[in-house]
Amino acid sequence: MATKRWGELTQVQQKLLVALVSAEVALTTAALTDLARRPVSQVRGSKRLWAVACFVQPVGPVAYLLLGHRRD
Repeated sequence: MATKRWGELTQVQQKLLVALVSAEVALTTAALTDLARRPVSQVRGSKRLWAVACFVQPVGPVAYLLLGHRRD
């Protein structure tokens, strides 16, 4: 698979890429913000491990938001 430069992408591909990157950044920001503000007692597992997991794209932030925090 050949790597394309930005200018070689179609406008649709460019817009899709910008949307996907924006979604990743938003999810990661939301997950890390929630993790930082949430007390240790409301986090399933280690906050440090969840913080590292949030940088495993795209599953880390989604996993934290779905599984990592308690909704008491």
